[in-house]
Amino acid sequence: MKQNAVETLTGAIVILIAAAFLFFIYTTTGVGGISGGYHLKASFNNLGGVSTGSDVRISGVKVGSVTGQGLDDVYEAVLTLAINSDVKIPNDSTAKITSEGLLGASYVAIEPGGSETFMQDGEQFQYTQPALDLWSIVSSFAKPSGGSSTPDASTPGTGAPADEPQQGAPKADALPGLGGDNAQPGTGQ
Repeated sequence: MKQNAVETLTGAIVILIAAAFLFFIYTTTGVGGISGGYHLKASFNNLGGVSTGSDVRISGVKVGSVTGQGLDDVYEAVLTLAINSDVKIPNDSTAKITSEGLLGASYVAIEPGGSETFMQDGEQFQYTQPALDLWSIVSSFAKPSGGSSTPDASTPGTGAPADEPQQGAPKADALPGLGGDNAQPGTGQ
């Protein structure tokens, strides 16, 4: 009987410690959402890794988080942003998706505008900038530009036909010491 009481007491202590830990995580990380804040919407054609729970920042300071995402009727991604109630955002501000460096986490950065009218709960950003797709940028530089990609019957590596000299290249008989009719070995003439 004593052993059951000790096991029960130990289990209760473990559950209390786990509950205290979860409460601490919930209150310090902002997982519970923004209490007393307001919600804004922003449309993007590329989210670039931003998902529910991602930060919303102004000048690098967290002012909210992404609380939802979906598609609109023209298949653009629409993010719902929960913003702290003490942060007022001008209605001509820009929402853009950026990251903390090349391999860092993506987040929504708000660049405040100069308007004296502030956005209200439920409004949508007029100006947005989607995430840059690095792979499409790199692949656009890797593609060959113009012309044929297979040189048929040409001098290797030049793309010019084998029986025609390359443009700008001197003929073999004009180079000293390469077998021209008037070339003399070693004289350069």
